[in-house]
Amino acid sequence: MEKRRSEMRTFFSIITLCALMAFAAAAEKKKIVCYYGNWSFYRLGDGKFDIAHIDPTLCTHMIYGFIGISTDGSIKVLEPWLDLPDNWGKNGFGRFNALREKSPSTKTMIGIGGWNEGSVKYSEVVSNPDTRAKFVENVVVFLKKYKFDGFDIDWEYPNQRGGKPSDIENYVALLRQLKDAFKKDDFILSATVTAAEAPASISYNISEVSKHLDLINLMAYDFHGAWEKSTGLNAPLYKSSVETGYDAKLNVDSCVQYWLDQGASAEKLILGTAFYGRSFTLANEEDHGIGALAPEAGLPGPFTREPGLLAYNEICVNIASGQWTEVFNEEQYAPYAYSARQWVGYDNVKSLTEKAEYIKRHKLGGAMLWSIDTDDFHGKCGEKYPLLKTLNSVLRSGAMA
Repeated sequence: MEKRRSEMRTFFSIITLCALMAFAAAAEKKKIVCYYGNWSFYRLGDGKFDIAHIDPTLCTHMIYGFIGISTDGSIKVLEPWLDLPDNWGKNGFGRFNALREKSPSTKTMIGIGGWNEGSVKYSEVVSNPDTRAKFVENVVVFLKKYKFDGFDIDWEYPNQRGGKPSDIENYVALLRQLKDAFKKDDFILSATVTAAEAPASISYNISEVSKHLDLINLMAYDFHGAWEKSTGLNAPLYKSSVETGYDAKLNVDSCVQYWLDQGASAEKLILGTAFYGRSFTLANEEDHGIGALAPEAGLPGPFTREPGLLAYNEICVNIASGQWTEVFNEEQYAPYAYSARQWVGYDNVKSLTEKAEYIKRHKLGGAMLWSIDTDDFHGKCGEKYPLLKTLNSVLRSGAMA
């Protein structure tokens, strides 16, 4: 009998150990939230991106950007021809959600807002309890109709760009109502938020926001760009030894620490990473370090065609051609590159590896990337999706690569 008890104890110990190991392994597999911008379909040449290019196994969550809002609380489809199946449309919503057939564990979400949508309409809708409630109802109907797993709010930004101080409280009320409405269908609720202390402090009650969200996508990039008149890194991990005051807070580490200090849950905090760089035109091609005089935006790339911005798939081709010189700044842990009077600060495999390790050290929830369509998805500079696969290799050891 004693032998039988001993065997049973051993059996249950093994079962318990296996369960704990499985739980620990699951906990170690962080979230990777892949943003997709539907307008990338209109890019030319090798920059043209179709939903068929997406490998959903490399993402735990995918967000389709964007839909919009109307002042009566209704939802507006911004690109009907791309998003819907009607009138010979491309059926973007349907094809995006069908990617779950290739990766059943991947969750699909719809994003509302973005920079171009602004703030004024959102401020108006949430300020009226009746309109806000109607908007919440419309969101639930939309998610069910188009079969998304969740909803991401990218309001840029409460109490800014035409918003008003009451936005801060009303934003929390909106999140609370959405979360309550989502419980029945187990929809996911996330928000994409500005990261730096100065803008975040006037937009969010962070501790209250954190209570109602499943994921907080922290836009830890755009710290420097052509709106300034000297070169600066787009998304440095750390501050430099020469930065003081406001500038010393324009880095990933300072933003993460601020959000944590203000009450954000570490496990909900998803560190945003940029798959693009901010570019400048130098005043003098001989002066090409960080902080060099740069009075103009960088020249537009062949795919993104936006002054002051280059996608990673544009940057890596420039470097691979040998026409650009790449420099890695060890202090701030981010690269930049230059050619004649052109200069760009960005992220590469080395810097993203360290950001992923940072996520693990600080027990954050995972990484968000803006956006999947600007990675080297054709593999022109080596393997396909080098940046996205880097995040996977560090954060999801069991994920397909």
